[in-house]
Amino acid sequence: MRIGLLGASLLLGLVSAEAPAQDMLRNVDLAQPAYSQSEFTRAEIEARLAATKPGETLDLSMRSLNGLDLSGLDLSGVNLRAARLVKARLAGAKLDGAILDQAWLLEADLSGASLRGAHVFAAQLQRARAEGADFSKSRLAADLTGADLRGALFRGADMSADMKNQSMGLMRAVLRSAKLDGAHFDGADLSRADMRYARAPGAIFDKASLKDVDAAGADLTGARFEGTKAEGLSLDSVRIDRGAAATLKGAVDLDRAYLQ
Repeated sequence: MRIGLLGASLLLGLVSAEAPAQDMLRNVDLAQPAYSQSEFTRAEIEARLAATKPGETLDLSMRSLNGLDLSGLDLSGVNLRAARLVKARLAGAKLDGAILDQAWLLEADLSGASLRGAHVFAAQLQRARAEGADFSKSRLAADLTGADLRGALFRGADMSADMKNQSMGLMRAVLRSAKLDGAHFDGADLSRADMRYARAPGAIFDKASLKDVDAAGADLTGARFEGTKAEGLSLDSVRIDRGAAATLKGAVDLDRAYLQ
């Protein structure tokens, strides 16, 4: 028996601390129209945006926008809660302050998009393209497994685990196997995030919190950690510069790291 669309969104949004992304997708048929087709054309979305009066919010929650080309549009503040945007093209789009909680953005193209101050909680962004995207000041507790986030900005973003309600798993940012080359995490909170096997050479973590982050197997060569909080950061099998590792006070498994 397949789970319903809203139920699926809620289930997949609850990112477990242990279960891999593939397991969470196991009972969802991504070939069905709800996840493979769009209810609207680009022109229809543009018309809705134009008809939205100042002070009003365009509500596209739970809508199917899969594969739709929305690149370059100003979608600031739009409600996209639980919307299905599988393989949608949002390159260069403006999503500042948008609500993307429980949204489906599998393999979506967000390259160069702006999501400053957006709320992206329990969303699915596995294998998304977001090179150079700006997530600054956003609430980003989403599954970004395998995503391309090279040069992306996460300055001041809250990517920490939600410790209030864990009845269905630990809600946190999952950056497992993500490409983070040259990304900026200045002042970001990544407490308890999953960064296993992430590639982050040259990334900036100045004044960020990496408390209790699992970075096992990650590549952190050339990364910068000025004023970084690192208590409980796991460096098991991590590739990291010797000098940088010495600044990470409170990090664990340093004896298992590959010091460059």
